[in-house]
Amino acid sequence: MKSSRSRKSPERSSAAIGRGFRVADQIQKDLAVLLMTEVKDPRIGMVTITEVEVSPDYSHAKVFYSVLPDSEEQRQRSAAGLAASRGFLRGRLGRLLQIHQTPELHFVLDDSVARGAALSQLIDHAARLSDLSESGPDSATGHTGSASPDSLPGSGVQTS
Repeated sequence: MKSSRSRKSPERSSAAIGRGFRVADQIQKDLAVLLMTEVKDPRIGMVTITEVEVSPDYSHAKVFYSVLPDSEEQRQRSAAGLAASRGFLRGRLGRLLQIHQTPELHFVLDDSVARGAALSQLIDHAARLSDLSESGPDSATGHTGSASPDSLPGSGVQTS
């Protein structure tokens, strides 16, 4: 019985994988420079290219970016500006990279920076609560300083 699958799995060599990382890294660097120096669209604002992932055949590149200030309005404006600049950026990348096929650019908002800031605030808050509970009972109220679940950030109610 014949199978449509090849007996030998099409694995990429380590050299090809390394080249993919190098191409992605170069795309990230070149896009950052192009956005700062050549793209004049005011909608884009302060955009940081955080990561680039290139498909194995180099036909597509996911470009992850973050936006400052991190507001919904600015995220939408930047997305529209980047979408409008895709063709120009791809053409300029083709001249800079000098590879056979310039990847189609797909811009994806990277919210990891905002999530990291929110987590950092939660950790700071938890550390302050821990410091309060380690200081011992409050002499005026007799409370130990431990927080109830209602005193966590975002609950809107502070109790002690």
